[in-house]
Amino acid sequence: MDGVVSLLGSSSNLRNSQSVGQAQPHHFMLANIVEHYDTAIVDCLELINMEVVVISRNTIKPSTPTPPYLSHFQLSFLDQIVNRNIVPLIFYYPLGIVEDDSKATNLTRSDQLKKSLADVLNKFYPLAGRLKEDLYIDCNDEGVIYLEAQANCQLSEIVGQPNNHHAELNKLLPCDRLDDAGDVLLAIQVTIFDCGGMAIGMCFSHKITDGLSTSTFVNSWAASARGDHSNIVCPRFDSATHFPPRDMSCYQMGTGITEEKIVAKRFVFSASSISDLKTKYAVSGSMEHAIQPTRVEALSTFIWSRFAVTMSEEEASPTTYVVTQGVNLRTRMNPPLPESCFGNFSWVAIFTSSMDKTVEVEEEGYGFVTKMREAIKKIDSDYVKKLQEGDTHLNSSKGKGDKSCEEPPKEAMRKMKIVPSNFSSFCKFKLYEVDFGWGRPIWVSTATVPLKNQMVFMPTRSGDGIEVWINLTEVDMAKLEADGEFAKFVS
Repeated sequence: MDGVVSLLGSSSNLRNSQSVGQAQPHHFMLANIVEHYDTAIVDCLELINMEVVVISRNTIKPSTPTPPYLSHFQLSFLDQIVNRNIVPLIFYYPLGIVEDDSKATNLTRSDQLKKSLADVLNKFYPLAGRLKEDLYIDCNDEGVIYLEAQANCQLSEIVGQPNNHHAELNKLLPCDRLDDAGDVLLAIQVTIFDCGGMAIGMCFSHKITDGLSTSTFVNSWAASARGDHSNIVCPRFDSATHFPPRDMSCYQMGTGITEEKIVAKRFVFSASSISDLKTKYAVSGSMEHAIQPTRVEALSTFIWSRFAVTMSEEEASPTTYVVTQGVNLRTRMNPPLPESCFGNFSWVAIFTSSMDKTVEVEEEGYGFVTKMREAIKKIDSDYVKKLQEGDTHLNSSKGKGDKSCEEPPKEAMRKMKIVPSNFSSFCKFKLYEVDFGWGRPIWVSTATVPLKNQMVFMPTRSGDGIEVWINLTEVDMAKLEADGEFAKFVS
């Protein structure tokens, strides 16, 4: 299948190390456990080397051919400046999540998924196309990559296990690398566990989707699968009219990808811990200056402050932390755009903060909340209008390809260490409402991505807690986990 081998630019990126149909024996590869049980702090994924075998590969095309007049989908300026990274999401479902489940075998579920995917692609047709030169999408109906696989362990050994080695979860995704989506815009892997449970892993190309767009598509696909056509969103593909494409030849956009060994770990913060952090970082004062941080603001402040403390312990030179926070532009435009607008309608609020060793970390945390809120507040309708009309916001991205684009670095910047960190949140998206007809997921996760100092906030199933997926180097992760103040708030 030509559409399959082109996934992520080459077949080597496919999850295809096993031949189709060659099921491997279901066995567990156990690591050695230390003699004294009371000193062995291990979990399932550290004990089990999960084997995932791909048993079929398909391309799912729209059930109705895309008409020729829709064959050319122009990328917007905001799509252009986004790199080809992948947005990974994995949804986990047990076999018997609803009472009347006798007919919901994995065979019928798989057929249901494929048929409904083909149907919903009629509305989300660009996802079945191919990216061309980072300029446009050829909506040629080549199809969405769709893999079916088997895993040799129980779903319960994967879902929500604390402190596990989350790189194992990447095996539930249809691609080995998450740093370059190539020309494919969506790939899906459905993995069946020994217990009959299922994981649906999805890799979205960031060139056409932001967080809200991924949620919109997945919920629409699920609605199609369960026959709830009233909840299938009719997406708007007019991003290029709001943010016209530009000549990007003079700009070099950073990918954020690093060759360093990145470790991703999930830390769960309960509702009570988050409440304590909101109280901790509240800024008292007059009505005008008082700040009651949101859950995301309080948690971002806490994570940054503990990260900065662990980093500053060994730093002799001045360090400036450049912090970015994803912002949804749809609600900040005049007039606001509906959630159905598909594509990249996100920008980043940027601010800097320093960890002065002469200042108490709590005091620095108060300043962090204020700076974050001020940076986000600046992205208003006037800011968005300027973003739509001019190139002034791109000056900092002018790259090395054209000498006329370069600006000499300031002397002060030469002596200062710059540490970037990025925060993004999926907490407001309806990820736990993704019901394909056999109930809502018992867990939704992301995966390990090679993005240094990336913090991704995911909702918990109960809705009142937050899972924070932190991507750090091995050294920095060890420092953070050893921080007693950080551990005190983690569930």
